[in-house]
Amino acid sequence: MAKITTEEAHKAWITAEEIKRLTDRLIDLGPFSVGLEGLLAFVPVAGTVFSLAAGVLLLCEARRVDASRWTMSRMAFYVGLRTLASVVPLEGWLVDFFFRGHLMAATALQKDIARRYGVPLAGLRAGELRLHPANAEAV
Repeated sequence: MAKITTEEAHKAWITAEEIKRLTDRLIDLGPFSVGLEGLLAFVPVAGTVFSLAAGVLLLCEARRVDASRWTMSRMAFYVGLRTLASVVPLEGWLVDFFFRGHLMAATALQKDIARRYGVPLAGLRAGELRLHPANAEAV
C-alpha cells in the first residue's frame, strides 16, 4: 500500500468529522443532539440503508489511511451493531435512536489518525488544509 501523506490522513479525519455531524449531531436539542441517523431510525428501509452507507464510507476512509486492525475491528463492530439494530422493529429503532455507533466509529478513526499524523485545526477551506500549529511542521 502506498505511503499516506499527512494531508490525506487529515482529509480522512475531516471526512470522519462530517460523518459524525451528519449522522449524530445534525440538530442540537440542549445537551442532546439528533442526526439523520436518529431521524431515519423510524423509517424501516431508509434508516438501514443510510446506516450501512455511512458505515461503509467510514470503513473505506479507515482502509484508505491504513488504520490499525484494532481500530477497524472496533469500527466494524460499532457500525455493524448500529446497522443490525435497525432491522428489528420497535426495540431496534429505539437502539438506533440512542446508540451512536457511527459517532463512536468515526471517533475511533480520528484517534488512530491523530496518534500517527496529528489533528487538523479546522478543516478544508477553499481546498486548503489548515493544521494545528503544533502539527504544522509535520507537513
